[in-house]
This record gives sequence, structure tokens and C-alpha cells, in this order.
Amino acid sequence: MGGASVDFLRGPPGLLSCLPSQSQCGEGSTSAACMEARRQLRPPGVLWLAFASLISCLLAPGQAKIYSRCELFRVLQTFGLEGYQGYSLADWICLAYYTSGFNTELVDHEPDGSTNNGIFQISSQTWCRNINKEGPNRCHMYCTDLLNSNLKDSVVCAMKISQETQGLSSWEAWRRHCQGQDLSDWVDGCDF
Repeated sequence: MGGASVDFLRGPPGLLSCLPSQSQCGEGSTSAACMEARRQLRPPGVLWLAFASLISCLLAPGQAKIYSRCELFRVLQTFGLEGYQGYSLADWICLAYYTSGFNTELVDHEPDGSTNNGIFQISSQTWCRNINKEGPNRCHMYCTDLLNSNLKDSVVCAMKISQETQGLSSWEAWRRHCQGQDLSDWVDGCDF
């Protein structure tokens, strides 16, 4: 049994087969061959690169998604947006299309340093907080929370915005493209 695992490590010719064996390079061995073997197995920067990759994965928001019209219909219906504050699902879908093209990870950078974030392009000036910026945060979340494909944070914040006096008119895109329009095409064929 012990010999099989050693043979597995030796395997075909390659880096490991060229290195000194475990019996030659114990844990504290300082021979030149052993130190060179360790250096080859851990080249400078590899650990840093691995660490940086891990951190970037942890800091990245959930997977981004570009929804189809009917996918978004079903998700927003599940969240109870039909009729919320007097708006139909078609209003919400039209808003999402004209603000982000249904893209959950869209971030638009404004000249003043603020950002518009996620599928509803929610502004960091009032509604969410960028990591390095102080100021109002009326949805009580970081703007990166709005870039998640599950849409929970985006919907919660958009619902809060729609409760304001202006409702969906808070979004210029909704006023220009959706308000007062026949929006039935936005939900046509999606209620199957």
C-alpha cells in the first residue's frame, strides 16, 4: 500500500519526478537540491496571486445576469410587485429595460462621482452607499448589494423608492419611455 502512493507521486517524468525524494528532503532539510525543489514548487508571487484571486472572489457580488423579459416577469411577480404602489409588472419591466437592459451588474458612473447601480440603476447619491463614500443611504445597503442576480436587494430598494411622492417618476427612464404608454407588450406571453 505504501509503495503505491510513492509510485503515484513519482508518476511520469515531470517536475515532481526531477525533485529529490521525501526521504532526501525532510521538513527541515537545507540542502541546495531541497531548497531549489521547494522554490520551484512555490515560485515568488504564486501565493500572493492565489490570495488576491481568493479575495477578489469573496468581494465580487453574486453572479451577474441579464434577464429575459419573461424571466424578469416571473421574478418580479414572485416578489409581489404586481400592483405594488399602483404599478403593474409591465411598469417595472419597462423601467428595468430602459434603465439597465435587464442587466443586474450594470454600474453607470456619473461625473460627480456617484453611481447608478443594478437592474433598476439605483443612485448612490441617496439610496445606497458606495464603499468609499459617506452620505445618505436610505435603502441601508451598499451599492454592490444591488448587483446581485437574485434581485432581492434591488427589489427591496426599488419598492422603497416607489413609496416616495414621485413613485416610479423618480426614474427619468420610466417617465420618458413608460409613463402613460400601453405597456401590455412588456408582459405579453409571460404569464404561462
